[in-house]
Amino acid sequence: MSELITYLKQSDIFYQFTQTQLELVANLCQQKSFNAGETIFEENSTSKELYVIIQGEVNIIVDPGLVGTKGKTEKIVLTTLRRGQSFGEVALVDEGLRSATAQAKNKDTRLLVIPRDKLIMLCETYPQLGYRLMYNLAADLAMKIRNTDLRVRERVLYGQQAT
Repeated sequence: MSELITYLKQSDIFYQFTQTQLELVANLCQQKSFNAGETIFEENSTSKELYVIIQGEVNIIVDPGLVGTKGKTEKIVLTTLRRGQSFGEVALVDEGLRSATAQAKNKDTRLLVIPRDKLIMLCETYPQLGYRLMYNLAADLAMKIRNTDLRVRERVLYGQQAT
């Protein structure tokens, strides 16, 4: 149990959680291992879990062919996530479809898997925990949106210079 708490402490999404709050979340966690190239979840699949990387790296991949991009058949790695980072967090907000595929980059990639329904129940039972989690989630998503915005700006600016 203490090992799980150590992993949770290293994740930004559980920043400033008390020891008791970390223990409550740790009780929900399952560890799963994946080999290099193994798919964790597919783009356009339903979302019901939050993942925290405790070892290895995870590629977040999109398939341009799924949105009708002509001539694009090669999948694109959007980013590589590392230890302490989380993904699948949008599943906490809604149970929509995954916007990308998550794939283990290294052999023996280990993840903490936290079921959405149990985590939401915990947030409803302990409002301070829920507030802190949603605050951290908003901060994490805001950072990801800013990074995406910078990438889009860079593409637009460099794309305009090339033409």
